[in-house]
Amino acid sequence: MINVAIVEDNKTIREGLAALITGTPGYDCVGSFPDCEKFLNNISKTNIDVVLMDIGLPGISGIEGVKKARKINPALNILMLTIYEESNVVFEALCAGACGYLVKKTPPSRLLEAIKDIYEGGSPMSSNIARQIISVFHQKKNVNGNGIEYELTTREKEVLNHLADGYNYQEIADKIFISVDTVRHHIRNIYKKLHVHSQSEAVAKAIRKGLI
Repeated sequence: MINVAIVEDNKTIREGLAALITGTPGYDCVGSFPDCEKFLNNISKTNIDVVLMDIGLPGISGIEGVKKARKINPALNILMLTIYEESNVVFEALCAGACGYLVKKTPPSRLLEAIKDIYEGGSPMSSNIARQIISVFHQKKNVNGNGIEYELTTREKEVLNHLADGYNYQEIADKIFISVDTVRHHIRNIYKKLHVHSQSEAVAKAIRKGLI
């Protein structure tokens, strides 16, 4: 059972998401909050696996809410679900600690897949959004652009690029003809070299440093 919490100020959307999640076998909505303040006050009291977080919230913004939530529970899986598609907003959310990013027009079936993906260690994001971010930061490559400082191998950069495109471990394995265990091995090495602890942090740092 995947326990999901929702942070969304629009009552109709919030109730619709709760109904979708609760009505799907294997998923349960364990909390539905109209703002970050109420959500943050309940993190420690509720068993949450995945959080669906809006950005444009009253009071504490979704991005600031991600930062505060990750301080309380660093292992929390937060999926941004918002109307914003601008690359700078997406990037800011990922740097704050979000593990994935989808827009609200995402079909219900894809949303449920994304929740399962993030729960299993993936970093769901539409390829369109991922490519937007990469395009912007490719233009801002700095002296670290060759990746020498971090000593990433060609294969590790390849895995990073596929992570940035939103592919999960199995899809990456299929694309570059290696096993899922080998993908996990490369990702562990990437985390160690980049000094990060999640896929979203790895992708965000790699883009910021011009590594991909």
